[in-house]
Amino acid sequence: MTDATIKPALKLPKKLGNLAKQVQGTSEMYIEQITGTPQIVIQFNRAAIAQYGLNIADLNRNINTAFAGESTGLVFEGEKRFDLVVRLQQDKRKSIEDVENLLIPTPNGTQLPLNQVAKVSLVNSPSQIQREDTKRRILVGFNVNGRDVESIVNELQDKVKAQIKLPTGYTITYGGSFENLNEAKSRLMIAVPVSLILIFLLLYFAFGSIKYGLLIYTAIPLSAIGGVFLLAMRGLPFSISAGVGFIALFGIAVLNGIVLVAEFNSIKKSGEQNMKKVVIRGTKTRLRPVLMTAFVASLGFLPMAISNGAGAAVQRPLATVVIGGLMIATLLTLFVLPILYVSFEKGIKLKRGAKIIPIVMLAFVFPPAKAQQKITLNQALDSLYQNNISLKSNTLKAQYNQDLSKTAVNIAPLSISGEYGKFNSNLPDSKLSISQSFSLPSVYNRQKNKMLAEWKTSLLEKELNEVELKKITTTIFYELLVLAQKKKLYLQADTSYRKLLQLALIRLKSGESNLLEKANAENQLVQITAKLSSLAIDEALLQQQLAWLLNSKSTFVPFAPHIKAEFIALDTLNWSNHPLIKLQQQGEKTASASTKAEQAKLLPELNIGYNNTSLRDGLFDSNDRFHSFQLGLNIPLFGGVQRHRIKSAKTYEAFRKNETENTLKQLATQFKAAYQQYQQQLEMVKNYESIGLRNADEITTTLTKQFKSGEINYIEWTLLNNEAIAIKQNYLEAISSLNKSIIELNYILSK
Repeated sequence: MTDATIKPALKLPKKLGNLAKQVQGTSEMYIEQITGTPQIVIQFNRAAIAQYGLNIADLNRNINTAFAGESTGLVFEGEKRFDLVVRLQQDKRKSIEDVENLLIPTPNGTQLPLNQVAKVSLVNSPSQIQREDTKRRILVGFNVNGRDVESIVNELQDKVKAQIKLPTGYTITYGGSFENLNEAKSRLMIAVPVSLILIFLLLYFAFGSIKYGLLIYTAIPLSAIGGVFLLAMRGLPFSISAGVGFIALFGIAVLNGIVLVAEFNSIKKSGEQNMKKVVIRGTKTRLRPVLMTAFVASLGFLPMAISNGAGAAVQRPLATVVIGGLMIATLLTLFVLPILYVSFEKGIKLKRGAKIIPIVMLAFVFPPAKAQQKITLNQALDSLYQNNISLKSNTLKAQYNQDLSKTAVNIAPLSISGEYGKFNSNLPDSKLSISQSFSLPSVYNRQKNKMLAEWKTSLLEKELNEVELKKITTTIFYELLVLAQKKKLYLQADTSYRKLLQLALIRLKSGESNLLEKANAENQLVQITAKLSSLAIDEALLQQQLAWLLNSKSTFVPFAPHIKAEFIALDTLNWSNHPLIKLQQQGEKTASASTKAEQAKLLPELNIGYNNTSLRDGLFDSNDRFHSFQLGLNIPLFGGVQRHRIKSAKTYEAFRKNETENTLKQLATQFKAAYQQYQQQLEMVKNYESIGLRNADEITTTLTKQFKSGEINYIEWTLLNNEAIAIKQNYLEAISSLNKSIIELNYILSK
């Protein structure tokens, strides 16, 4: 711990402690001390060391040998063996002067004291460094007196937020009773509703009727009134122990209700039909059991309610709730429950279909486990093609374009007009005209060709989307297979380190090892646990992605005979088979069809008409009709705007051709890169399979035997075991990279 880290570590706890003292209800403040242990520090003078021809490694070895000792051989005593350690005598290593005057041999044969090449000083250093969750921590604690924990911590948090600015890397965590309170609250949020639902279900199964279950269930709110009232009267805050007291209270209150209702039903079955007589007789008969149940429980909790000794803060709220609740619940049960029973019997009848309610409530209390389903790659791809939402959207788009192509021949509406008036003489005449405009057949053909090209484009977009989704699904499938193998590897490592820890504990008890061996095994277990946790998160994310791709709520577990992806042999490279190239080429055709459709708009339109009119002028009357036929052309004389559209369409056509060439080159480059990566990863995998894995298995097989026989120590065992695990882990990483290159090649080759 450097000075830069010691200073905030010393100041922040004191400042936090001062803020805590200002909060009402805190007492007996405690701040953990982290300094106060003297330590001998040796600072080497490198210039002087170089002047005498020494080096720091030799100096460290001499100092370590003189004061800590160094093994120079072995001493055998029967089957036991001990290190022969050499160091200075006890009286030569007592003070700091002994360190300063330690003689250091020089290359020229002379000796000089250590203080000539180093500065030896006594420094006040950290006495302890406490850790929690692999992080350093300093404890600031206090007791709570006359106030609830949650309000004290909330006030302290506000003060800390306003007055303390934490440096980077520092955090404040509120633990102890406050942490236990939050954990207990979260558990009670589940326990209380579950207990209430289970009470109702048990009542239903006991009486076989929802009506009687609801009737007895009324004892719960009645009992809660007394518990809350007595808590408020004694000035006690609601706490976790009070919540537990309410759960116990509900059970006792329900028991009294069961006693009364069961007696009422028994009297009614005996033939008594007068509900008033039933409840009076039943209440008299069961008065003593009800009172005994309430008084026995209340008197049993009375010592806890008035206690002031150790644990009173926990006992008083619990006992107060039970006593207060039973007092009110017993009184209300004896008077309110009979009245409700009479009302239920006379006016409330539930349908038989309502009996399904308890079953539904059971389904909420005990929800079904999330389904897990094994799936092969072919099954996954079949489900992808059938259920994927994106592919369904592509299908709908293709259907839309296909239906739209049927609208290419769009003939203008028939025009019918009539006239009446004096347009030939003073006599009125009438006129009827019918006309129809047509485009040339080539215009309709080009428009239809354009729409058909757009339909084919949407089909190829779907095909390309299928290939890309197949690539993603296959990648996730094999990644999950590799993760499963990694999980097995880490679980095996976890087992081996747990065995090492057990062996270290046995050796520690027998005096054959020290705490370092045990600490080493525990640290390795922590690392393996962290890797397993990270692996579980990655696996869950990949499974969610796979379920999304397959449009399913199930959790799929991939199943395959091996974890290597299948590589289809290379054939004649025909890039035009790739859906992306087909889509680009179809884009050229669509652009060409669009250009021709725009050019067709410069062609004239045909106009056909028929006229029928009367011309009254003295010679002809209204019965005389004159007929005429009309044939004309609509010629676009001012087609400048349309010509610019044709020009832009030709430019877009050239753009599509350029895009096709660019895509071909990109695919060729991707193929070369993927094939090179495939060859490299394949060679690496072969090396691991032929040499690496065999060596790793041999290391794993012989490690434990050599460690138990004493041929290697725990450090060598750990290094070699980690090396074997790393080889197997690297092999799986190489498999993962090989799978990705194979999937990429299959994608490019449209396999």
